[in-house]
Amino acid sequence: MKKNIVTLLMLSILVVGCKSKKAYSDNLRTKNVLSERKRKKTKTRATSSNTDTSLPNDSGKFIAFSIASIPEYIDTFSEIAQLEMKAYGIPASITLAQGLLESGYGKGELAMKTNNHFGIKCHKGWQGDYDFHDDDEKGECFRKYNHPMFSFRDHSIFLTTRSRYAFLFNYRNTDYKKWAYGLRKAGYATDKRYPQKLIYLIEKHQLYKYDTEISKAGYGNKIVVATETDAVHVVKKGDTLYALSRKYYVSVDQLMQMNNLKNANLSVGQKLMVRTTDINN
Repeated sequence: MKKNIVTLLMLSILVVGCKSKKAYSDNLRTKNVLSERKRKKTKTRATSSNTDTSLPNDSGKFIAFSIASIPEYIDTFSEIAQLEMKAYGIPASITLAQGLLESGYGKGELAMKTNNHFGIKCHKGWQGDYDFHDDDEKGECFRKYNHPMFSFRDHSIFLTTRSRYAFLFNYRNTDYKKWAYGLRKAGYATDKRYPQKLIYLIEKHQLYKYDTEISKAGYGNKIVVATETDAVHVVKKGDTLYALSRKYYVSVDQLMQMNNLKNANLSVGQKLMVRTTDINN
C-alpha cells in the first residue's frame, strides 16, 4: 500500500505540465503497475497480518493536481481512502464522497491551490502551510498540503481527535448512511442536505464497494481506530508542534493542551507528553 502511494506521488510529479496524451499514457501505466502490485500483495496477504498505514515523507514541494472527471478522481484516490479506513475506521466511501463534494472532484478553486480536499480550515494551533479563500466569510484561512494524500490523512486525524465526532465510531464502518447523517449532526457542514448529497454520490458511483473490499479483508466487522498510549518525546533540533502532530497523529491543539503550552515555541531537550499510535487490525 505504502509503495503504491509512493508510486502515485512520483508519477504525479512527472505528470505535472504534460500534455493530455502523455498524461493518459502515464495514467494507464500507473494502473498496470498498481494492478501488478495488488496481485503480488494478494499472494502474500495470507502469511502476514501487519498493515503499513504510514504515508511517504512530505517532499516539501507543492504538487499541483489536475483531475479531469469524477471517475478519474475516484480511481486516483480510492486506494488512499481505503488506507485511511484501515488505519482509522472511517468508511472509504464516506472519505471519497466528502472529497468529491468538498473539492468539486479536485477541480474546485480551494483544492487546486491548496490540495485541501475536505474544506478543513486552519483552526487554532494550526502550524502547517495555509492559504486564504472565500467561504462562509471572506478571506478565511484554510490548511494547505503539498500533496492531496496528506489532506486525506489530516481528514482522518481531524475526525478522530475531536470529541464531537466520537459517536460516529460507534457505527459500523460499512454503514455509510449513518455516517453521512452523523457528520451533519456533528456539525461538519451547515448544508442541511449534506447527508443526502454524500449518499447520492456513494450510491451513484458505487463507492460502498470500497468499504466492502476492506470488510472482506477483515477490517469491517469491528471498529478499527488507532489506539493511543501516552509517551514522552524529547524535543530535537528542527522539531515543531506541527511536525510532531503529524508524527504522533494528534492535533496541534491536543499537544498544546496535554503540555499546558501557551504558544508553539519549543526548545531542544524539552520533554513533551505525546501519544504513540498503534493500529489494531
